[in-house]
Amino acid sequence: MYRLVITACALLAVATPVSAQTPWRTGSPESQGASAERLAAMDAAVRAGTFQKITSVLIARHGRLVHETYFDEGGAEARRNTRSATKTVTAMLVGAAIGEGDIASIDAPVMPFIASHGPFDNPDPRKAAITVEDLLTMSSLLECDDDNQFSRGNEERMYLIEDWVKFAFDLPIRGFPAWIPKPADQPYGRAFSYCTAGSTTLGAVVQSATGEPLDAFARRALFAPMGIEGEEWQISPKGLPQGGGGLGLRSRDLLTLGQLLLNRGQWEGRQVIPEDYAVAMTTPQASVDPQRGDYGYLIWLPTYTVNGQPHAAWAMAGTGGNKVVIVPDLDAVVVVTTENYNVRNPHGLADTLIAEHALASINTR
Repeated sequence: MYRLVITACALLAVATPVSAQTPWRTGSPESQGASAERLAAMDAAVRAGTFQKITSVLIARHGRLVHETYFDEGGAEARRNTRSATKTVTAMLVGAAIGEGDIASIDAPVMPFIASHGPFDNPDPRKAAITVEDLLTMSSLLECDDDNQFSRGNEERMYLIEDWVKFAFDLPIRGFPAWIPKPADQPYGRAFSYCTAGSTTLGAVVQSATGEPLDAFARRALFAPMGIEGEEWQISPKGLPQGGGGLGLRSRDLLTLGQLLLNRGQWEGRQVIPEDYAVAMTTPQASVDPQRGDYGYLIWLPTYTVNGQPHAAWAMAGTGGNKVVIVPDLDAVVVVTTENYNVRNPHGLADTLIAEHALASINTR
């Protein structure tokens, strides 16, 4: 059974009071340069199953919520499992900790913050040189690669261990055979390797630096200032909130986080994370590969082709095609949540929905 479409004109008809949601100014699609007709066609395509199991689509343009549709029983109040989109939230928390002076800078070594999890296996002086920025850019020298089932640091192996931070820093230093360029020979001087254990460790760094449980710090420094509430964290066996994935947030909360980045760290006139850090988050810091492009601070930097024109974007992304896509030159944020966990090419499905429907509804003239 599908939920009723929630548009700017129908927001007051929603069973859940607007006051219980993250506060958003609303507007009709036409008032913000979007086509209501094309958005209606998008919703029809979702209901027809063209994109498998999509659970919500939200669009903001010029800082106003112009489209909000739910396709499942959970509706507006459901906490969506953001999967790896959580990693971008962890990057925001690093910025908040830097803003409060708890972490000196992105160049701060990680090891002093996690020493209580040691001693670590495979001692190597290069581990002591791993910085916060190395983990933010997925480019530490730890042998950790979620895309390689043979990697010692593969995410699935982490969940078999009680202490996830110790798992990360017990890993050996990775090698660079002749067919893999060394960091110095790669763009930005970094060798990207997707590593959930590194993002998990960053959560522990923030917790140690601030002296607050990660979830408590997140609520005080990031979520509460933006009206986000009821977040649901996954917790490790040692009690660490998982900064690498699984955070449960409402779709509007995700839209708010996307708008925060579009606003250079500001929400409703308040600087939630430092502006220079927010800019650095969305600036290319590492190169992934020719297909996926560049990477910022725990955020993807794809290009979407919309109506034949390329548009640089920033994307929080999680398994199943869950996405928060920010397109600066369109002044737009798109949220797509899904349950496409066991279907073919879920990210491709979500990207097609975003490019050919959500963004294509926007008048760029």
